[in-house]
Amino acid sequence: MDLLKATMVTLLGLSGVLPTTATAIEEPAYSLVQSWDEPAVEIRHYEPRILALTEMAAGENSGFRVLAGYIFGGNAAEQEIAMTAPVQRTMPGANEGEMAFVLPAEYAMNELPAPDDIRVKFREERAYHAAVIRFSGRATDNRVNEQWALLTDFLKSQKIQTYGQPTLNQYNPPWTLPFMRRNEIIVPISSPTSGDGALGF
Repeated sequence: MDLLKATMVTLLGLSGVLPTTATAIEEPAYSLVQSWDEPAVEIRHYEPRILALTEMAAGENSGFRVLAGYIFGGNAAEQEIAMTAPVQRTMPGANEGEMAFVLPAEYAMNELPAPDDIRVKFREERAYHAAVIRFSGRATDNRVNEQWALLTDFLKSQKIQTYGQPTLNQYNPPWTLPFMRRNEIIVPISSPTSGDGALGF
């Protein structure tokens, strides 16, 4: 009975952490610059944000547990921090995997309580332009790689230059039905004002 009770508490806790819909919790602020239907690609301008991140040393679940521990009060202030969407992670096949939560916009870097777990790090990201491809279903390695190839081919056809590394972003808990899942691959692109190139539109 104790094991069953512990399992139920864990599942109920996770249901409170992960959103059932993307609109239920805060997402990073952005403005839409341009969009296409086929493929489902958008150009967005993201506002500055702060990430809490950790290495996925023992797989994706290990990274999630470390970050969830921090926002559930595993910090010097024993303060709970609201969960946001999406959960961001390194693309499949990368040598060093990393997972990140975008912290709520109300926090400045100097306002964040120190984590109890030294594996939790913070990073400030400045405003940037990004190309995004959105897809549903399970984000298997093969599915993600197919969508990344589709996005890169499309951006080349539009003469849009990328820089930095793409990330896989997932908005739903693992028990969400595949056709209701929202997944996005997001990659920074050059902008007219960034000094590193021009957009091809």
